[in-house]
Amino acid sequence: MMNITAFEVELIKDPFGILSGTRYEFKLDIEVPEDDELWSENGLYVRVIYVVEESRTGIVKYELYEKTTGKYLDIDLEEDEVSAVADFCQAHYAEATA
Repeated sequence: MMNITAFEVELIKDPFGILSGTRYEFKLDIEVPEDDELWSENGLYVRVIYVVEESRTGIVKYELYEKTTGKYLDIDLEEDEVSAVADFCQAHYAEATA
């Protein structure tokens, strides 16, 4: 199971009003056990786009990256990990910087 060790969150500005709802970009530093398929000696972070609308809130998309190299990893999180990330974003989106 992964652990979120640090995070940053920013409000995504939409000056033209093209996007529905309010969107936030999260950068979540994560820690996983060495025996996990996600593990990397370079460390990992998840970039998440999270939306808040009247009718729904949730993850629009997420991507995994190596921390030190910035290399994109084409790996999907497991359902329980996606759920944990969504719960974390729900709890912290209000802390966004403009």
